[in-house]
Amino acid sequence: MHHALALADFAIIYSPDFLDHDTGSFHPENAGRLTAVVAALEGVPWADHLDWQEPTPVKQRKAVDSLIAQIHNPRYVAALREIAHTGGGHIDGDTVVSERSYAVARLAVSAWLDGVDYVLETGDSAFVLARPPGHHAVRDRGMGFCLFANAAIAAHYALEKSSINRVAILDWDVHHGNGTQALVEGNAAIAYCSLHQMPAYPGTGHSGETGLHHNVLNLPMAPGSASGDYIEAFEQKVIPFLKGFAPDLLIVSAGYDANTADPLASVNLRPQDYGTFTRQCLSVTDKILFGLEGGYDYEALSQSVMATIAARLGL
Repeated sequence: MHHALALADFAIIYSPDFLDHDTGSFHPENAGRLTAVVAALEGVPWADHLDWQEPTPVKQRKAVDSLIAQIHNPRYVAALREIAHTGGGHIDGDTVVSERSYAVARLAVSAWLDGVDYVLETGDSAFVLARPPGHHAVRDRGMGFCLFANAAIAAHYALEKSSINRVAILDWDVHHGNGTQALVEGNAAIAYCSLHQMPAYPGTGHSGETGLHHNVLNLPMAPGSASGDYIEAFEQKVIPFLKGFAPDLLIVSAGYDANTADPLASVNLRPQDYGTFTRQCLSVTDKILFGLEGGYDYEALSQSVMATIAARLGL
C-alpha cells in the first residue's frame, strides 16, 4: 500500500444520465464521447485512484435554477424547457435538444457546481465529465452544441463563497468560448483566457478583445499550430496572465478538439500535450476544476483526458 500514499485520489463527477442528451447518431457531440472516456479511465493502471462521484440531483440543489436564471435570459430557459417537453428540436443548425436535454443540461450545471464545492472543500482538483458542453452558450440562446454556460455559471457560483475573491477560467478548447467571455468579461473578479484556432467557429476571440477590466486574454492560434506553438503561448502569455490575476480557483474549459485527430478543426496537438498544460496550470494553483467542453475523436479525447488527470496525479 505504500505507493497509494503518494497518489491522492482524483474526483470525477459523472452520471450515466449525461448520455440521455440525445443529439442523434451522426452528430459529433454525442453520448459515445462520454462512454469512450469512462471505458478508458476504467482501464488505466491508476484506476483505483479515481473517485467517481454522482452529481447532486437538481431537485436537491436549489441553486441550479436560480443561477441559470441569473446568467441566462429566463425566456430562453423557458423556451428550451418547452422544446424538450414537446419532444425536442433544433435551436440552431448545430445544436440539438432532445426530450431529456433540458433535464440533462441542468444536471450538468449541478455537476459543475459540485466540482466547485469539491475543489474548495479539499483544496484539490476535480474533473466534471458532463455534457452538453457550455462555452458557446450566450445569455439569450444556446449555440455550437452548448445549452447552458457551465463554466461561467460555475465561476459566478464560486464567487458567492467567502473564501473566493477571484476566479480565472482557462479555455483550451480549439474554439473560442464566446459565451463564457460575454458572460464574464464585465466582472472584474473573473478572468478569462482562451487559446483557439482562428479563423474558425464562432469567429470571435480576437486578440484585441481584452474585457472591460483587462481581465480577458485571447490567443488566436493559426491553423496547423502544434505543441511547440501552444507551449510557447502557455509559458509566455497564459501562465503569466493567470499568475498575475492570482485566482483563488482556476476553472479549465477542457475541450480536446485541438488534437491532430479531431475532425472539427486544424490544430495539431497530441494527447500528451494536455498533461504539459495541466502541469503548467498547477504552477498557478492546485485548486483546478476541469470541465469537459469539445473533443470529437473518441480515442484522442480519451487519451487527452487521461493525460490531464495523470499529470494532476503526478504521474
